Amino acid sequence: MANIIEQFAFSLSLVAPIFFIISLGFILKRIKWIDTHFIDITSRLVFNVALPAMLFLSIATADHNFSQATDFLAFSVVMTVAFFVFCLVSTKLVFKGSPDNGVLIQGSFRANTAIIGIAYIEKAFGSQGLALAAIYVAVITVVYNIQAVICLSPRTSESKLHSIKVIFLNLAKNPLIIAIALGVGVSLLNITLPSVVIDTGNYLSRIALPLALLCTGGSLDFRMMRDEKFPTWFAAANKLLVAPFAFTFIGYLYGFRGVELGILFFMNAAPVAAASYAMTQAAGGNTTLSANIIGLTTLFSSITVCLGSLVLKILGLI
Repeated sequence: MANIIEQFAFSLSLVAPIFFIISLGFILKRIKWIDTHFIDITSRLVFNVALPAMLFLSIATADHNFSQATDFLAFSVVMTVAFFVFCLVSTKLVFKGSPDNGVLIQGSFRANTAIIGIAYIEKAFGSQGLALAAIYVAVITVVYNIQAVICLSPRTSESKLHSIKVIFLNLAKNPLIIAIALGVGVSLLNITLPSVVIDTGNYLSRIALPLALLCTGGSLDFRMMRDEKFPTWFAAANKLLVAPFAFTFIGYLYGFRGVELGILFFMNAAPVAAASYAMTQAAGGNTTLSANIIGLTTLFSSITVCLGSLVLKILGLI
């Protein structure tokens, strides 16, 4: 019994700080201590400076052989594509002919790996897990964007091809992916970073996740959740129940344990990424439905992570 209480305390320690900071962002926005302008500016600072610095440093200074991670990354890509196919088929079967199918499919598979997923990993495994998780984010972000184009773009092959070209151009300029690529390069070449670079990076790293989580909370608007209730719950169930269970269970059968299995669980138990709203808006989709899915999954992700991590910890798998 004492052991179960100890494991439950561990699970709460993962979820509670992240949940409280997101909640604080939501409250500060409602009492007008922060506004949309603050969130926009701070999000740019996090995305372009602080988060890239954290990911670069976590990889560049990690004692990890990334060449041995290819099997894990290949498995993650195959599972991500397979789950996308599952979401596509299940959505079209349940919502036959719905114009919102693309929004529902994206809301079922696209996780907030770069902020909330990374926050869970950093809390659970520290710098060792963070380095491998950063590589996971870079690879899966590419897959997510291609899948989003497939489900959101018009049916003509020309428009899809153009959208994919634009996506790859944007990915090539993505600060997170550039930082991760540079970090891998430094690690593979065994370059020793000057202490001043490490110290500066550490200062920036410390502000990355708190600011990112505050902005996540400030961006939530639960007043929009009055509409599209069944489709919202359908996508949320795929994202918070089916995805973490499928990735973790199949990963376990494949032989992953510890950090690798934890990354599969935490990344896929993370809520839907805010980027899905921007892509839905750009594609002329149902933005209210997209916002609903982001809000609901952000609200309930903590429960999935708390219970899931408790089970994995009790079984000795992470």
